Amino acid sequence: MVNFSRQSRNAFVKWWWTVDKVILFVSLALMAIGIILDITASPAVARRVSGNDYFFVRKQVVFVLISVFTMIGLSLCRLKTIRRISIVGFVLLVGLLIITDIWGFETKGARRWISLPGMSLQPSELIKPIFIVFTAWLLDCGKKYDYFPGARISVACFIAIAGLLLVQPDVGMTVLVTLIFALQLFLAGLPIILVVLMGIGGILGLISLYFLYPHFRTRVDQFLYGDNETSYQITRAMEAFQNGNLVGKGPGEGTVKLLIPDAHTDFVFAVAGEEYGVWLCLIIIALFAVIVIRSLKLSLKETNLFVMYAEVGLASSLGLQAIVNMASSLHLMPTKGMTLPFISYGGSSLLGTALEIGMLLAITRKNTASEDKDMF
Repeated sequence: MVNFSRQSRNAFVKWWWTVDKVILFVSLALMAIGIILDITASPAVARRVSGNDYFFVRKQVVFVLISVFTMIGLSLCRLKTIRRISIVGFVLLVGLLIITDIWGFETKGARRWISLPGMSLQPSELIKPIFIVFTAWLLDCGKKYDYFPGARISVACFIAIAGLLLVQPDVGMTVLVTLIFALQLFLAGLPIILVVLMGIGGILGLISLYFLYPHFRTRVDQFLYGDNETSYQITRAMEAFQNGNLVGKGPGEGTVKLLIPDAHTDFVFAVAGEEYGVWLCLIIIALFAVIVIRSLKLSLKETNLFVMYAEVGLASSLGLQAIVNMASSLHLMPTKGMTLPFISYGGSSLLGTALEIGMLLAITRKNTASEDKDMF
């Protein structure tokens, strides 16, 4: 029989007593909501693609199981293991991004996926959490060791990642990575004048992207005064929220999933609003808020700079991606095609979020930071 006392030396028991259970169980709850919504939202699309109503549901259950094992497996790791994973993962994923830019297959005007047996992989979903932790390590080493140019290396790596993402093009992910990187630099003590200059540069960059990338310009124009396919999707999504009202039309009773081809991915929040009502939407928002706020609260107590940089970056990344997806569905910003973490259908999205939360759980475990003494 396993001894579950705090004095036990069993690795799993030690993990149980040190892991942040709030973040863990809230993440599992979001995964469960994702499966429920996928059962509702995906049959219409699955019927057209494979003739089997539950084709996507079965794949999503497999993705969820893989993601749960990945998340818990990472949360068992020590800080130095998480650092090494981020270093090796960064190198591998840069290679995958290059492969994607050259040999990936194109969908809706973007080359973001590479084909694997039984599935397609979107490396940009995985590079985000890995780059956040990798940057946290570089910035921490730059503070600890005068001879190590951590900030300069991190800027060079960011430029490489941004360039590879823009080639696809994936403007939304580039902007998201840029915001998180800027936040980490600010936490690392970037002078206020440089923060202001970065803000001005960001605004000029967005203006440049508007003129350089027709796809991005089209999305912005559609948001402002569009009368086309995307505005049609937004109109149907807004009607779904209106139809759902407070308590929803009931499971399976919604129509938005029949009208929007991406209802199980980009517009799954609209499906939740129509069939389950405002209450489920508020619960989803609250669950994301719990993870982000709790993580940021824990970061305020940190003395380990690596943990603080990584913690704030990972939590902010999850929150910003969720905001982008939900705001797009509510017509509060241009549509992006960015998934709702844990909830939208997709193996790459789920695995990327599992990496994010798994590493977050690992670095927030009690007493882990005090044991951290190595550079690598």
